[in-house]
Amino acid sequence: MAARGRPRTFVPDTALRQALQVFWERGYEGTSLNDLAEAMGIASASIYAYFGNKEDLFRKVMALYGATSGEPPRRALREQPTTRAAIHAMLRATADQITGPDDPHYCMLILAAPTGAVENHAVREFLADLRLDMLNTVKDRLARGVAEGDLTLAPGGLDALARYYTTVVQGLSIQARDGADRAELEAVITCAMAAWDALAGPSARPSSGPLG
Repeated sequence: MAARGRPRTFVPDTALRQALQVFWERGYEGTSLNDLAEAMGIASASIYAYFGNKEDLFRKVMALYGATSGEPPRRALREQPTTRAAIHAMLRATADQITGPDDPHYCMLILAAPTGAVENHAVREFLADLRLDMLNTVKDRLARGVAEGDLTLAPGGLDALARYYTTVVQGLSIQARDGADRAELEAVITCAMAAWDALAGPSARPSSGPLG
């Protein structure tokens, strides 16, 4: 009978959350395998055995990030009854997430990306695809508004409006990283929503709810 391997001495979900914090604080290129092993409390060999190489681990971390910190803005887009309220709630949820007391003040999709080394091209493309998915999520919500009749856009306007509000989301992250607090981000959001009627057209009726 073949000998059994040594029992696992760590909880993978916990270790993955610890890796998330390291990547979030240091970015992809600023994080070494030794940093990860120390934070996760396991040997580098165990990282390879259970999570793969650094890139594999980062991809798993980003899936966890998307399901946790990245989910409230997407949920806001899904659940608000009007398009305007959905965009407003998405921006507010983003600001809440990037100014919380327990995590770094920026979005990992925006600021954890590698910037230079050729060997990290696949990771840059991976994160670009995730950002594109967020753009498409915003665009889908705008298209839903058009279909439901609470939003009227000129031809080509849907893509431009989606890119505008996605850019606002990305800008909020940069502002938070550079020290802007929640109230200062709220002022930016107020400006972005003041532009809604001009950008979205006269049929983009303001919501009567608290997020309108």
